[in-house]
Amino acid sequence: MPGRIRTTHVGSLPRPADLIDLLRSRHENKAIDDRQFQARCREAVAECVARQVDCGIDYVSDGEMSKVSYAYYVQDRLTGMEATNVAEASGAQLTRFQRLRLEYPEFADFMEFRAKANAGPSSVKPPVCTGPLSYRDTGAVEADIDTLKTAVQAAGAYAGFMTAASPGVVAMFASASSYYTSEDDYVFGLADALRPEYQAIIAAGLVLQIDCPDLPLTHRMRYLAGDVDPMKIAARNIEAINVAISGLPADKVRIHLCWGNYAGPHTDDIDVKALFPVLRNLKARGLSFEAANPRHAHEWSDWKDAGLAEDMVLIPGVIDSVSNFVEHPRLVAERISRFADIVGADRIIAGADCGFGTFATGNVQVFPSIVWAKLRTLREGAEIASRA
Repeated sequence: MPGRIRTTHVGSLPRPADLIDLLRSRHENKAIDDRQFQARCREAVAECVARQVDCGIDYVSDGEMSKVSYAYYVQDRLTGMEATNVAEASGAQLTRFQRLRLEYPEFADFMEFRAKANAGPSSVKPPVCTGPLSYRDTGAVEADIDTLKTAVQAAGAYAGFMTAASPGVVAMFASASSYYTSEDDYVFGLADALRPEYQAIIAAGLVLQIDCPDLPLTHRMRYLAGDVDPMKIAARNIEAINVAISGLPADKVRIHLCWGNYAGPHTDDIDVKALFPVLRNLKARGLSFEAANPRHAHEWSDWKDAGLAEDMVLIPGVIDSVSNFVEHPRLVAERISRFADIVGADRIIAGADCGFGTFATGNVQVFPSIVWAKLRTLREGAEIASRA
């Protein structure tokens, strides 16, 4: 259908249980059969790409099947990054620049439940930085690229995209270092080190998605050195992204914003409009963001005053990523149409709020069967909006 609004999602999808076990063992430096791991990743990617196409998704991903998380996987790809248990065993003297704190003392019962849930970042230890950063080699990303492109071709997908961590989100989670003495140096060191991965993804003909929950979450960081202006941190992290993608085709890069992919109060999330002044500096020309969950669904009207570049493509989340409700296609269409009325249907790709398998854990927020139902209704809603 000419002019049809395309569909996508944020990247991670439910992983098979046996692959989760392999990912966690690998992240903890336990011995596994690498050939078995790679073969299982290829099988899982082929299956999840085929299912995405069956659901009607245009821009498909590998589901992050080979990654323990969208950020922690850099432990396997960057020289200078080590597993926490390895660094602790070696007696490395680590300095933590900040801690991300998602605390709701007014909701003590929720915090108690979350502490016992053993899900998300608490269930997998982040890497730490123990030396100068550089990209180890492109073997891992090239294997992921080959696996995804093979699956895309086999399934007849419209296009593929691949996720990669932003410098800021790595520094946010893997916030301890025994080498760098300032977070600024650490973040820009990460920008230089991650650049080869970004280049490889785009050179392969895939769309690069850089995951940046660090931008909305900067005001949730608690710096050990004292008060820090969160907008200055967000501006620095955007500058680091721009450095890392300098010279790359901006229309092949999209950024994903997230306020934390968890079902919780979110009562102190920063408003999206507060981010507009720094987002205007992005060189990337795709912007994915939460717009479906109850804390941010109302913000669609704020995008009228975003002041972003006229060639910026918006990828609003029109299905929630932490709820087991399957949205009605008419609601999805309404959400899409609101943004299309602001920037034009040609600058809209319908997406999801965030990933459905952010961390490789056995705990799920949205059950796999429901994930696929949500993706189908995403496509149905996009078809309705396309006819409007």
